[in-house]
Amino acid sequence: MRSSIMRRLRVKEVAQAKGIGMAKLSRMADLSYRTVQSVWHNPQHDVSFFTLDKIAKALGVPVTDLIEDVPEEK
Repeated sequence: MRSSIMRRLRVKEVAQAKGIGMAKLSRMADLSYRTVQSVWHNPQHDVSFFTLDKIAKALGVPVTDLIEDVPEEK
């Protein structure tokens, strides 16, 4: 079997480690609750760099801390 690399968002893990929930993050990042909820519950969510950058700035972390490469078995 070949494996490929898949990107997974770590927004939920990073935010929770800082004691920040979805509602607070949406306010801090100036994003809709629905946008934050989508990224929070779906780590494979297709998100724009603009949105990811706003979340990273709100959390005080580099964007790279919010993205994880995981192997995907094919």
